Amino acid sequence: MLTGIRILVVEDNMVNQKITNFMLKKLDATADSAMNGNEAIELLMHNDYDVVLMDLQMPGMDGYTTTEYIRTKLNNNIPIIAVTADIFVSESAEYFNSGMNACICKPFEPNHLEEIILNLVKVETLASKKAG
Repeated sequence: MLTGIRILVVEDNMVNQKITNFMLKKLDATADSAMNGNEAIELLMHNDYDVVLMDLQMPGMDGYTTTEYIRTKLNNNIPIIAVTADIFVSESAEYFNSGMNACICKPFEPNHLEEIILNLVKVETLASKKAG
């Protein structure tokens, strides 16, 4: 379960956004949503999240550009999971090169998403403890 984990879902497709939020609620996570990269950046500037689920294909600021902005301009190392329907992207290093930590393909199973999130949050928690 993802109890106590705050997640930002960045997804321009309302149906996909609702499905993802429903899954996260069933996994006992707390989630906020953004329809595009600009909304995501605004939410990240004013809220604390543990993980971002970042759609790659969005109008305006796509997931790659948004991630690069989060990393360079916000100087934020929050774990970011690329979310894509393109199996070729998930098999390439393109998402990783933009600063994302993991990738999951749509449609995804809740238990697979949960596993990825828990691994990233655990790694981030351990890194914070070592730094502190």
